[in-house]
Amino acid sequence: MSPAPEIHISVLAPLLVVAVGAMVVLMLEVFLSRARTFLGRPMTESLVGVVIGVVSSFALFVSLFVAGLYFSGGGSQAFDPAHPLFQLDPYSALVTAMLALAALLSCVLSIAYLDTLRINHGEFYALLLLSVAGMMFMVGAVDLIAVFLGLEAMSIPLYVLAGFDRRKLSSNESALKYFLIGSFASAILVYGMALLYGATGSTSFEAIRAGFDADHPLALIGLGLVIVGFAFKISSVPFHQWTPDVYEGAPAVVTAFMSVTVKTAAVAALLRLVAMALGPAEALLHDVLWWLAAATVVVGNVMAVIQSNVKRLLAYSSIAHAGYILIGFVAGGPEGYSAVLFYLIVYTLMNLGAFGVVVALAQQGQDCEKLESLAGLARSRPALAALMTLFMVSLAGIPGTAGFIGKFVVFMAAVQAGQVPLMILGVLGSVVSVYYYLRIPVLMYMREPTEEGVRMDLSSGEAVVLAFCALFVLYLGFFPNDVYVPLLGNLPILDWTRASVSPFFAS
Repeated sequence: MSPAPEIHISVLAPLLVVAVGAMVVLMLEVFLSRARTFLGRPMTESLVGVVIGVVSSFALFVSLFVAGLYFSGGGSQAFDPAHPLFQLDPYSALVTAMLALAALLSCVLSIAYLDTLRINHGEFYALLLLSVAGMMFMVGAVDLIAVFLGLEAMSIPLYVLAGFDRRKLSSNESALKYFLIGSFASAILVYGMALLYGATGSTSFEAIRAGFDADHPLALIGLGLVIVGFAFKISSVPFHQWTPDVYEGAPAVVTAFMSVTVKTAAVAALLRLVAMALGPAEALLHDVLWWLAAATVVVGNVMAVIQSNVKRLLAYSSIAHAGYILIGFVAGGPEGYSAVLFYLIVYTLMNLGAFGVVVALAQQGQDCEKLESLAGLARSRPALAALMTLFMVSLAGIPGTAGFIGKFVVFMAAVQAGQVPLMILGVLGSVVSVYYYLRIPVLMYMREPTEEGVRMDLSSGEAVVLAFCALFVLYLGFFPNDVYVPLLGNLPILDWTRASVSPFFAS
């Protein structure tokens, strides 16, 4: 009789908090919808949405806190040490905390937005939490099977969220496109994983590294298909076509959530896979990632120049930023990989902030999508115009903002790795991006307001998210490794990213 496996349930704590939170939210909506009052107030659909949103935010906050505790502990523990599929280590704990924070901000941003668009349904928060749980599982996976399970748990709720505004044809179209292309990408990915299993005899990252033969055609084809599958998820050229259409059609708060969390989860999972399993194919991966990074930077920035829709512009901006992230992959080593993580943190703050302004301008069941709708915003909503300008300046990488530090760290890692041509291409792409990012401040400050008018109120949740993102975008622009937070003290974020990837290079 074989001994019972040694199971460590505690390593799943951040994930379980979010998953249980999703179940609680579903049940809570049923009970609240039957109640007549809540804390002495008449129960309305808006109040139900607020309560559920607050509960969801609390679950994400607890998950963030637990992940932070694990990261500060510095240890590493597998769910089943005998057959490791999932492990919680400094790397996965840091990325899990990043995902929880991004989802928390998205959740707070959603409360007033869903009510404004009259799509305030509790299943929104349940789907968001379930998707986050899948992301957390994926970034802690050390086995191809676990990666695929996490990927599907992440993607399926997102397909529904993209079409959450069922009244709009564009939202339905967005969901269908995302489902079809996402399913296609998942099929390519799982086929590549099957070929890697056939070539190495295992799905474990460590076993794949030990058994990978760079001259074996089966291994090379499997490697190629896996890279293609991940390239779809991070919106890398030439597998980016779905991104502008899905971003445009989905509700703005869903687009905000997807743009930061999906990219963070996919990039983090790919980084662990490359670092732990694909070392023998380093030379081949270097060439492939070089061309992916170059094409993504060029196409993302050039296509953004011709956009007249805010969401599509930010979609192509997201594609361009995927290219900058891939430059960190090409640089490799502790500096390159830590630069990737730091860039993801910066990108999350400035992109959520930009979409937060778009969310705050939604009114009468419609998103503020056209660039022309932002004309004269500085006169009607000067605070929002100033915030949007800050986020655009940061996305462009102008000094004094977190975006500049993020690009600087990535480009320096590329220079240290001898990738000067790729660094120059990245700098030129950033120069091009200044044009389309600064189009928005020009419209807001130098054009007359449109006749349509804009929404004049700002919910407390929207104000908190925008203020949080703006403060950190400014603070990280001057003190990237010495962020002071009351009650927590100084947060050495750059040191954290370096410490999280250092175990990949310990041996």
